[in-house]
Amino acid sequence: MNTKLVVYVISDSIGETAEQVIKAAISQFDCGDCEIRRFPYISEEEQIREIINEATHEKNCMIIFTMVIPRLRKLLTESAQYHQIQAVDIMTPIISSLQQILKAEPKSEPGLIRKLDEKYFKKVEAIEFAVKYDDGKDPRGLKKADIVLIGISRTSKTPLSMYLAHKNIKVANVPLVPEVPVPDEIFEVPPKKIIGLTTDPIKLNEIRQERLRALGLSNEANYASMERILEELDYAEGLMKKLGCPIIDVSTKAVEESANIIMDIMKQNLSFR
Repeated sequence: MNTKLVVYVISDSIGETAEQVIKAAISQFDCGDCEIRRFPYISEEEQIREIINEATHEKNCMIIFTMVIPRLRKLLTESAQYHQIQAVDIMTPIISSLQQILKAEPKSEPGLIRKLDEKYFKKVEAIEFAVKYDDGKDPRGLKKADIVLIGISRTSKTPLSMYLAHKNIKVANVPLVPEVPVPDEIFEVPPKKIIGLTTDPIKLNEIRQERLRALGLSNEANYASMERILEELDYAEGLMKKLGCPIIDVSTKAVEESANIIMDIMKQNLSFR
């Protein structure tokens, strides 16, 4: 009867990578009883000594590790060798190869991939938020948003929402139409979290006419008339003043420029907390 195999998974981060590797390797053998003991976030030499001491009392064990901190990796390797415990270093061969190819030194900072994953998922969450609460679809999102954009049609609300979402900012936007009351929730949002978007009426007239042509409609429609545009802009300006929110004129600005202004406003608001 085979003695139980005990595998020590040691990492200065979560240790999930090493555990998955050893599980995949073990699946290639009929090794019977096997126990995996994972030790994450190892950052002190004393922790390594305690694990090695525990391992010396096992009859059949091995160590698999992902350590990027050189001093800890050295101690673990030497201690395992001294006690004749088989130890497998997963990260070092790969890092060494990359170092030679890239002609650069590794950061030797644990948990970087996890930090990147967290940043990625925050971005995805912000993008999903922007899609869900675009164009006033669901007013419940207004109080959850980091920023709420308001403005009449063709003032770059959606492009700005998506651009800011890629900066991990949750944005909701509300179209302003004189005949359609804004949701009550907008008055419950702090004014500093609302950004009003306005534009030059002549520029907007050109944009709307082009939009109608793209849709195969007559550019003489009320949507693109100067009278209608001035009416909408006047209504929007009155509401923005009532809300007391900052207003940005987007008529001559690229989306990136407007987004940078919004992010600067957000930073100023944080500094005055």
